[in-house]
Amino acid sequence: MTEQSHFERDTRITSTGAGRWSTQLSAAWNIGTNPNGGYLILPVLRAMSSLVDQPDPITVTTHYLRPGLAGAEAEIRAELVKPGRLASNLRGSMHQDGKPRLESLVAFADLDTSTGPDVDITIPAPDIPPPDECIVRSGSDQGVELALLSRAEMRLHPDFANAGSLDEPVIDGWVRFSDRTEPSTLSLPFFADCCPPSIFATHGRVGWVPTLELTVHIRRRPAPGWLQVRNRTEDCQGGRIIETGCIWDSTGTLVAQMRQVGLLLDHE
Repeated sequence: MTEQSHFERDTRITSTGAGRWSTQLSAAWNIGTNPNGGYLILPVLRAMSSLVDQPDPITVTTHYLRPGLAGAEAEIRAELVKPGRLASNLRGSMHQDGKPRLESLVAFADLDTSTGPDVDITIPAPDIPPPDECIVRSGSDQGVELALLSRAEMRLHPDFANAGSLDEPVIDGWVRFSDRTEPSTLSLPFFADCCPPSIFATHGRVGWVPTLELTVHIRRRPAPGWLQVRNRTEDCQGGRIIETGCIWDSTGTLVAQMRQVGLLLDHE
């Protein structure tokens, strides 16, 4: 039997009835004591994908109602809202201790199926040093323990790796699963949310920056290998951050874009 990857094992779901599944959340994807928000979406997407024939989530919008509980069982609820030939819309949620933890609206499609003409408009990948010349991410600069690094390997651009060293809140770097599992459209929402908060570049030890809402638009299926990521904080008022980001695959092709609202908490 082939050994399961961390991604497969830690997002495994079990059907418990019509529109219901259970999953066991692993603490190995934590930021501090809380599961990473991108990780929390993954078992919900697995449940949704079982309800449709289209393989690719193309838009994923998630509202986080409370932190997930690491190391505990969670209930997933999902339903097909509207099936479609070009895209199917689904709704899903995760519950623990009788309380909702997140709510997601997702559209699935087949990215191999064209819906119209190709137009040569895209976002090119910035020119950054290769992974071997970048800095391995650690939790010490961010000011929080990162169990997540047992599951995702991150290399930051040397110019962006030192907390509080820049005049603009931007993070450039590379990311992949630590066990070398190749990226997929199902895993891209995790990679959209796994890098240091980009405000880290200007504000230093920001600790845990919880996500209130995360939207990921998946554009293409990623090629094998490292993913290149650039995230930027566009606005911060009253401790509420708007961050945008792009992901390119190993060929330099744009595969996903994200936008999220996060909270910059008081941290000492």
